[in-house]
Amino acid sequence: MAQLKITLVRSAAHRLPKQRKIVKELGLGRINSSVVKPDDAATRGQIFHIAHLVDVEIIK
Repeated sequence: MAQLKITLVRSAAHRLPKQRKIVKELGLGRINSSVVKPDDAATRGQIFHIAHLVDVEIIK
């Protein structure tokens, strides 16, 4: 199963509380921090809400 490398490229400061919560739940703290998560519907849904703040790479 593929995995996703999610990197925070823009700050979550001054964003909607829901977006800040998603960034924190994904484990992203500072700009340029990255996490690897499974490629499933839940993760894709979270990424959809903060797509303007993150870069996503598919890792096999």
